[in-house]
Amino acid sequence: MPDSLRTILAFIVVLGVLIFIHELGHYLAARWRGVHVERFSVGFGRALTSWTDKRGTEWRIGWLPLGGYVKLHGQEQPADVTDAERADWLPGRTFHDKPVLDRAIVVAAGPIANFLLAAVLFAGLFMIHGRPANQGTATIGQVSEGSAAAAAGLLPGDRVVALDDVAISRFEQIQRHVQPRAGRAVELRFEREGVARNVAITPTARPGDGLGVLGISGGPAVFERLDPASAVVAGVAYTGNISAQTLQGLWQMISGTRGTEELGGPLRIAQLSGQVAEMGIVPLISFIAILSVNLALINLFPIPVLDGGHLMFYAAEAIRGRPVPPRAQEMGFRAGFALLVALFIFSTWNDLTQLGVFRWVARLVG
Repeated sequence: MPDSLRTILAFIVVLGVLIFIHELGHYLAARWRGVHVERFSVGFGRALTSWTDKRGTEWRIGWLPLGGYVKLHGQEQPADVTDAERADWLPGRTFHDKPVLDRAIVVAAGPIANFLLAAVLFAGLFMIHGRPANQGTATIGQVSEGSAAAAAGLLPGDRVVALDDVAISRFEQIQRHVQPRAGRAVELRFEREGVARNVAITPTARPGDGLGVLGISGGPAVFERLDPASAVVAGVAYTGNISAQTLQGLWQMISGTRGTEELGGPLRIAQLSGQVAEMGIVPLISFIAILSVNLALINLFPIPVLDGGHLMFYAAEAIRGRPVPPRAQEMGFRAGFALLVALFIFSTWNDLTQLGVFRWVARLVG
C-alpha cells in the first residue's frame, strides 16, 4: 500500500474511533438523563450517509473527518429560538430544562468515555499481547555505527535518566524529546555501571522527515500476559500514568522548561498514524489509547467552547444558584474560540516545520 494512502486511512480510522467514542459518551448520558438526541454526527460538512433510528435520532457521517458532535434537543436557550421552534420542543426532554447536575453529567460523559476507551484498550493489550515486564527502563540496547550516540560515546547497557534536566523513565520518552530537536544540542544524563555521567549530544536529522535521531534503540522488550482482573487494574493504572505524564509535559511547556515545538496538530497525528500503522495492529491500538487520553484531557481544560468550559459554567451556576449571565457566557465563548484558533495555528505551524515544508519551500525558492 502506498505510504500516503496508508497514512490517510490510518488517520481516518484513528480519528474516527476517538470521535465516535467521545460522542457516544455524550449520547448515552443524554439518553440516561432523559434528553432527546436529535443528531449524532461523526465528521463535519455534508453527510456522506445518514439514517434515522426509531427514537428519532439522525445518525450521519460527514465528509470532513476532523471532529463530530451530538445535537441535543432544546440545547439552545428559549430566548435564542423562535416561537415556532419552541412549540416543537418535547416537554421534559430538552437539555436546557434539566437540572445543572444532569447537564454536567451529559457534558462530562464525553471525556469519561475517552478515559474508559484507553483503559479498555490497554487492558485488552495486557491480556492478549502482554505488558512489558521491563517497561520502567530507558536502557540502550543498540548503538548505530556513525550515529550521534556513537560519537558521544554511548554504549549498549547505558541507562538514560534525563534529557535537558527532564527525567526519563521509558525509552519512548527519549524519542519524543529528541525528534523535534534535530541539529540542537541536548544534555543527556545516563548511568553506566551505577555511575552517573553527562554528555552533550546533537541529534541528526533523519532523511525524509527531518526528525531528530540519536542512533540508539531500546533493549528487547519482555512481555508478560496478565489475567483479566490484573489486566483491568493495570489498564486503569497505565491510563492514569499517561494522564499524569501528559499534564506534566504541558506544565513544563507553560513554565518554559520544555520546548513547545512538541505541540502537534492534525498533520502530526496523521503522520504518526501512518507510521504506527506500518508497525502493526498492537502499536496502532496503543497509539489510539494514548490519543484517547490526550483528547479527554484537552476537552476537560476549563476553556469555554470545550467540555471543560461548559463544566466550569455549570459549577458557577451550582454555586450561585442561577446560570451565569448570557453576556458573560458569550464573551467567554468568544475568548475560548479565539484561544483554540491560536493553538490550532501554532500547532499547524509546528507540524509544517516538522514535516520539512518550510525547508522544501526555501530550497525551491533558492
